[in-house]
Amino acid sequence: MKIASNTVVQFHYAVSDANGEIENSRQYEPVLYLHGQPGLLDGLVSAMEGHEAGDVFSVSLSADEAYGPKQENAIQKVQVKHLQGAKKWKPGMIAVIQTEEGPRQVTVIKVGLSQAEVDANHPLAGRDLTFDVEILDVREATEEELAHGHAHGAGGHHH
Repeated sequence: MKIASNTVVQFHYAVSDANGEIENSRQYEPVLYLHGQPGLLDGLVSAMEGHEAGDVFSVSLSADEAYGPKQENAIQKVQVKHLQGAKKWKPGMIAVIQTEEGPRQVTVIKVGLSQAEVDANHPLAGRDLTFDVEILDVREATEEELAHGHAHGAGGHHH
């Protein structure tokens, strides 16, 4: 079966930039997603269209196509007490802060006694990326998956 709208795709990926591999899903369970629903980068979704189980391919995305350019105005000062995810903070750590749009991941740049400087850019913003993808399985989505707008793993629904 070929990947098309309303199919469930199971795949592994490795993402790299000019400096080498950044992340590899093989350390974890394969990614499972409902094709045609939000959740993956548009360029990755487009590249998957028409592939089937067993296919291995690469897709390169410019920074603009991936996570966008790095925004200089995304560096902010916040109260340390508003950082969620750890008790002690060091530069380079990822924290969660609550914003008007909901929770957002930020990278800690500098930590003072009461304030921290954080970068709200996506950690991969401003980087051209290459995804090496292996499609493991493609199947029709169930009615329940279509109603919920996302794929369900083995054993059904787990919210």
